Amino acid sequence: MIKSVVLSLALTLGLGISASNAQNKNVYVDDSGIMRWGDSDKEVQGFGVNYTVPFAHAYRSAEKLGVDKKEAIDNDVYHFARLGFDGYRIHVWDTEISDSLGNLLENDHLDLFDYMVKKMEDRGMKMLITPIAFWDNGWPEPGEDTPGFSNKYGKNACLTNEDAIAAQENYLYQFLNHTNPYTGLAYKNDPAVVAFEISNEPHHRQEADSVTRYIKKMVTSMRNTGCEKPIFYNISHSIHLVNAYFDAGVQGGTFQWYPTGLGAGEELEGNFLPNVDLYEIPFAKNSKFKKAAKVVYEFDAADVGRSYIYPAMARSFRTAGIQWATHFAYDPTYLAYANTEYNTHYMNLAFTPQKALSLKLAGEVFHRVPVYKDFGAYPENTQFDGFRVSYEEDLAELLTEKKFIYTNTTKSIPPSPTRLNEVAGYGNSSVVEYAGAGAYFLDQLEKGVWRLEVMPDAVWVEDPFGKNSLQRKLGEIRWGEWPMTIDLPDLGADFVLKPINEGNGWRPAVAGKRFIIKPGTYLIARSGVKTKLQGVEKWKNITLNEFSAPMSTLEKQYVLHEPAAQISQGSPYEISATILAPSQPERVEVLAYIGWRPKTYVMENNGYSYMATIPAEDIKAGFFSYFITVKGQLGTQTYPGAVTGLPGDWDFEDNNAYVVKVLSNDSPVYLFDALADNDKLSRTWSPQSSFVPLAEAGKAEIRIKVARLKEVDAENPNGEQVADYSMRYAFKEKVSGRAADLVGKRELVLTGRSLTDEPTIVQLALVAADGKTYGGLLELGPKLADYRLSLDELKEVKMVTLPRPYPSFLPYYFEGASRAAFDIRKAEVLQISVGPGIQEVEKPQALAIVSVRLE
Repeated sequence: MIKSVVLSLALTLGLGISASNAQNKNVYVDDSGIMRWGDSDKEVQGFGVNYTVPFAHAYRSAEKLGVDKKEAIDNDVYHFARLGFDGYRIHVWDTEISDSLGNLLENDHLDLFDYMVKKMEDRGMKMLITPIAFWDNGWPEPGEDTPGFSNKYGKNACLTNEDAIAAQENYLYQFLNHTNPYTGLAYKNDPAVVAFEISNEPHHRQEADSVTRYIKKMVTSMRNTGCEKPIFYNISHSIHLVNAYFDAGVQGGTFQWYPTGLGAGEELEGNFLPNVDLYEIPFAKNSKFKKAAKVVYEFDAADVGRSYIYPAMARSFRTAGIQWATHFAYDPTYLAYANTEYNTHYMNLAFTPQKALSLKLAGEVFHRVPVYKDFGAYPENTQFDGFRVSYEEDLAELLTEKKFIYTNTTKSIPPSPTRLNEVAGYGNSSVVEYAGAGAYFLDQLEKGVWRLEVMPDAVWVEDPFGKNSLQRKLGEIRWGEWPMTIDLPDLGADFVLKPINEGNGWRPAVAGKRFIIKPGTYLIARSGVKTKLQGVEKWKNITLNEFSAPMSTLEKQYVLHEPAAQISQGSPYEISATILAPSQPERVEVLAYIGWRPKTYVMENNGYSYMATIPAEDIKAGFFSYFITVKGQLGTQTYPGAVTGLPGDWDFEDNNAYVVKVLSNDSPVYLFDALADNDKLSRTWSPQSSFVPLAEAGKAEIRIKVARLKEVDAENPNGEQVADYSMRYAFKEKVSGRAADLVGKRELVLTGRSLTDEPTIVQLALVAADGKTYGGLLELGPKLADYRLSLDELKEVKMVTLPRPYPSFLPYYFEGASRAAFDIRKAEVLQISVGPGIQEVEKPQALAIVSVRLE
């Protein structure tokens, strides 16, 4: 009775549930806005993923593919354990488990959700559940005619229509009271459920008092079940209503972060550490917000395929006071070959091993870095509390006395190898050398006894961030046999491997710490060490002999190679390729015609990576044409056409070679060409802008029309409006073959024009890998012409965070800590801005760009 009075009073006053319920086992929020465990008062620190097998596209795809959904959940949740995840969040597709009145439907979707929650709880994971999604169940397919209230009313009406609101009250009451048959607990009482978030991304457009009334009704319905867990509300949308949210009696706010935007349609290039340097909350000093807990329900560096970025994001979250974060979204393994669920994201231990290890490291950040700790600005903050991130090496790592975790080959040395008890990685290190392309895990079980788990090889054969389909494979899995060396003082030079996962009979001989390994799970014992472990024992949150990996999907040979866009005459040309085949090739060569004579160059390999260097004397001005020939089980095949035979054969039928432009050292270096590069130019979409051909052969222009340089942001209408429209193009790879020629260039030249009768001002800037940006202003006239900037006259300007991050209140400009001087050799990105230097920012702006080059 007393507790009910406290709850009622808290709702009335908008105070929420605070330290008064610390004596029970529920999580509570203290007066400083920190979530704490009720039985210990320790800070809650959770990290994990969103994962959606029970619902929508993932559910339907499992049906189409004939997948046992519960078995799929078992396998993926095991991987969550291996990656150290202890947090889970989902926006439940209410539209599939409710009717239009909000009554809960007992169906297969709900049963699978209940089952999945139990399996996660068995691994020690905790939950943040968002019962209302507002979505239909489509994406990326058309939605179905589902029975739920969200399907009937849609998101906007759900926030304002009284019948829709009543249905949500009914649904929330029933959902929290629902007893999970696999745990025997109602969700309101399940200690593994840390908190509830009422709904997913509500986007309020009403007046503040109306918003408060709506949220209060939801909170009251949930509290009427007797639920004492913290209730959260999304406060990263419509942030001008932040007081209205907390006046409704919620105990915390939820955020998301997509620092590289969403839906680029291809993998983004360049360094995005500046984009994740700071998670700045504009209302951080709000007195009500300070008393509220803070969690991130979704985050990802979308369309970024590299592995360096997640620990830096986690660091920024902790500095901002975030206690809990869940990545969006982990691909079910049965879908990961095609990445169809959310094509702008890609995460799976089997198919994206380096990214998954990076996410594991981000979880370590959440559990090691104190909340609100500040490490300064990039690039000075790339090392922090044992962590290191490196864009240049595509590497994130953790080095402590007991843990050594890394996402790529590293030269770092753990501080105390004799005290290590956990190693996880990809590639080579001072502890493990491995030529395969999968993740591996080494865990010390007892003195002189370790568990080794090796995942099969994963190779992306297409850009995974495009328009995807269940009929197209983006990633291939191959169960290879590769040499591995383990150098651990605790194992010494002589140790024995014993396979322990079901069906694994591979018993490799060890010679000088080196052996040939296949995917699977193994016990490793130092010579002379006797252990009673058999592999069936429980250890932490796994069983020792567990192993889950997709079987080999590889049915054909791939040669993955992109020729350089341009190279310099008289400079060596490195040709690299990824070659993936059911069995390793016997010999790989580059065949080129030097003059009229064919010449071959052997490609040396490291795993699936092959490389050959064409000597400088063979690179002459003109066009360098070459083939790659692969000899193996399939005979000899020649690429790029995958044609059987050699180009010198009398009946060889394909003359479409790889072709590279070879230019003189004093020729211009094109950083951007509209005809070739338009699709990779990051910019905010505008219906007035266009891409059109010119009458001159091989030329086109992008036409940029900006109606207003200042736009009101519907999600942050009171925020500062920046008078700027910027575009970004990463040219590093495009000019890599001309790197030696950059130092001789003196001018930055834009070919373009104003699209009005008046001059248009545009800022051209070059962005270095550390975010340092140098640029200058050009005044374009109505005539198509070359407009020039001297490199010597470039001044430091602001770097715009592009693609624009979400939520949109995050900083528009990056202000880093680099003190480096301008160096053309370190420039990687072209930034084109309309706004700097313009006085009349209310006037429409219009210009066309054909190219930007260095001369």
